[in-house]
Amino acid sequence: MKILKTSLIALSLVVIPASASVLNVSNIIENFADAVISWKSETIDVGEIPQGTPKTIKFEFTNATSKPVLITNVKASCGCTATDYSKESIAPGKTGYVNAIYNAASAGAFTKSVTVTTSDNDAAKQLTFKGTVVTK
Repeated sequence: MKILKTSLIALSLVVIPASASVLNVSNIIENFADAVISWKSETIDVGEIPQGTPKTIKFEFTNATSKPVLITNVKASCGCTATDYSKESIAPGKTGYVNAIYNAASAGAFTKSVTVTTSDNDAAKQLTFKGTVVTK
């Protein structure tokens, strides 16, 4: 009986801290998930666009953090795409944007991307747009 009690106590000492650390990890993951900017869409299909007519694709985001967020860098994947974005810092709960202006010079299907870095996170976010340029 003494061995059984000792075993139960030892088991309790192992299980309780292990379950507590799982709960702490869950809380950390939930807090991290809440502490980022939230993109309305990370991929946009623009469908068919006429050749020779630039197309502006607007990516919108909401600052879901507790502090202002600033876009620090935006880079298009090719020279056929220009960019514009919110230059001011975005307050918590407010929205900002990144525009990709695609020069629809060549006919055919396309998939392009814009890479965005913010003050909220050192990891860059890749936003993608696709469609088909059709001749007039």
